[in-house]
Amino acid sequence: MKDVIAEYQRWKQQGEGLRAEAMRAMEARYRDLLTEAIQIAEEYRADFGVALRLPAGVTSFDYKAGSGRKTKAAAPSPAAAAPEANAPATKPGPLEKRLATAQKKLEAARAAGAPTKNLEDKIYEIEDEIRLAKVR
Repeated sequence: MKDVIAEYQRWKQQGEGLRAEAMRAMEARYRDLLTEAIQIAEEYRADFGVALRLPAGVTSFDYKAGSGRKTKAAAPSPAAAAPEANAPATKPGPLEKRLATAQKKLEAARAAGAPTKNLEDKIYEIEDEIRLAKVR
C-alpha cells in the first residue's frame, strides 16, 4: 500500500514539474509571437503609413514602444503646448474628416434611438488611428 502512495506522490510531483515547465514554455512562446507581431506592425506602418487591421477575433492590441528603438524628443510641457492650441486651425486631414462624419452619424443614430455600439466602435478606431498618426 505504501508503494502505491509513494508512487502516486512521485507521479504527482513530476506532473507539477511538467506543468510548470510547460507553462514557462508557453509564456515564452507567447512573448516571442507578440514581439514578432509588434515588429511586423511597426515595419508595416513605417513602410505603408497606416496601421495594420486586427483579425476579427481580436478586439485590441496595445503595446509600448521599446526604449531601444528610435528616441523621441522630450514631450513639451503643458505651458509650451498652450500656444499651439491658440494657433490658427489647419485644414483637417482625411482621418479628421472621417471622424467628423462618424460623429455626425452617431448623433443622428442617438436622436433616432437606433443602436450606436458599432458607430462608437468606429469612432474609437478612427481616434486610435489619429493618435497613431501623431506618434509617427
